[in-house]
Amino acid sequence: MKSDNKYAKIDGIDKKILRFLMEDARKPVLEIARSIGISGAAIHQRLRKLEASGLLAGSKFIINPKAMGYTTMAYIGIYLDKAMSNPVAVKQLEKIPEVLECHYTTGNWSILIKILCKDNEHLMHVLNKEIQQIDGVSRTETFISLAQQIDRQITI
Repeated sequence: MKSDNKYAKIDGIDKKILRFLMEDARKPVLEIARSIGISGAAIHQRLRKLEASGLLAGSKFIINPKAMGYTTMAYIGIYLDKAMSNPVAVKQLEKIPEVLECHYTTGNWSILIKILCKDNEHLMHVLNKEIQQIDGVSRTETFISLAQQIDRQITI
């Protein structure tokens, strides 16, 4: 029986490189190379291979939302009238800048979103004037995050 392994194959050196970059994506390649004991060119080659495999989804700067006054994080379960409303609702949710994530889910909700607002008043405005006004949304269930306890990526 032939195994169709569509997952990226990585070795110990790849894992070491990834761990360095997950800790600090701006760490100089030559510093990583010295720590691992291989050339900078080898690091670049391995990074190109990892990108081509689809394992690396990019790198980005992370903005601290609290520094911009955004302190209220909430998760909102959205009930839709019909499953057919899903794509239409998602298109409308994409237009709301406070919506950070949107997931189709199993269970009672059709959609689960993560939103970030400046405060509870801002959250109430986004809920009442934007999300609940979307065609097909029958009701919502909101959970405010009091404090994030874990924030990490998958272990490599």
